[in-house]
Amino acid sequence: MALSSCGGEPDPTPGGGPYAAETPPAGNVAIPNLAPPSVYAESAIVIDAASGRVLYAKNADQMRPVASTQKILTALVALDAGPLSKPVTITADDTRCEPTKLYLRPGETYTRADLLRVLMVKSANDVARALARDIGGSQEGFSAMMNRKAAQLGMRRSHFINPNGLPADGQYSTARDIAIASRHAYRSSAIRSWVNTQSYSFVFNNGRSLRLENTNKLLKRVPYCNGMKTGTTNLAGRCLVSTGELNGRAAIVVVLKSNSTHIWNDSEKLLRWALETPHQ
Repeated sequence: MALSSCGGEPDPTPGGGPYAAETPPAGNVAIPNLAPPSVYAESAIVIDAASGRVLYAKNADQMRPVASTQKILTALVALDAGPLSKPVTITADDTRCEPTKLYLRPGETYTRADLLRVLMVKSANDVARALARDIGGSQEGFSAMMNRKAAQLGMRRSHFINPNGLPADGQYSTARDIAIASRHAYRSSAIRSWVNTQSYSFVFNNGRSLRLENTNKLLKRVPYCNGMKTGTTNLAGRCLVSTGELNGRAAIVVVLKSNSTHIWNDSEKLLRWALETPHQ
C-alpha cells in the first residue's frame, strides 16, 4: 500500500492552547561568521528557534503554495482543540482525497493523538481531512480555524483552504510564515516527538500493522536533525521544513519550491551552516 508530500520580531502571543508551548527551544542566539550557502529553492529562510531572529532569507515573503508543510499549522490548531485522547470516528468523506493516504475506512475509530502522529510522520491526507472534520465540523470550518490561528501567530501573508496542502485556488503562504508556524510547533513536546520519529508501526482497528517511515530524509542524514515536515505537489514543488539542535542552539530551515535533486542537499547545507559554522 503506497502513501504518496519568522520573522525576527518577537511573537505577539505564545501560541495558545494546552499543548502548544510546552518546551522552550534552546537558547544562545548567534549569527554564523561565514556567508550562507547558495540554494536552488525559489524561497528559503533560516531562523533561530529560540528568538525568531532571521539568519538567512531568500524571497521569504513571496506568496506561493507550500504543500504539506502547512500541516504544521493543522497540528497546532488540533492541539488547541482539546484532549489528544478524544476519539475520532472516520467517515466516508474523510477518505475522499489523493494521493497520499493511510486508507482509513469509514467506521474506524482512532484518537486524535494516533492521527496527528501519522499526519506528521507520513503526511496522510485522509488523516488531515478526518481531523479537520472532527475539530472544525467541516473542511471549511477547520480552514477558518487555520486562518484565525495564522493571524494570531502573525502569519501575515497566508491563507488556507484545506488542512492538507493539496492544490486549491486562493491557498498560499510564505517561507517566513511557515517558519513562524514551525517555531511555535517546535515548542510543543508532542509535535517534537512526532516529527522526530523515524519510523513506527501504525495499528489499524482490525489489528493489521503498517510500518510507516518518516518522509523527512534529513532525520537520517544529519545526526542532530529532529524534524519537521515535508511537502510535495506539482505547483509547490519539493518543500521541506527542517529543524535541528546542536551545542545549545536550535535552528529552523524552510525551503520552498525546490526539486528532488536539490531539496535534501539545500536543506542540509542550510541547517549545517546555521548550527555548525563558527558564530559571532
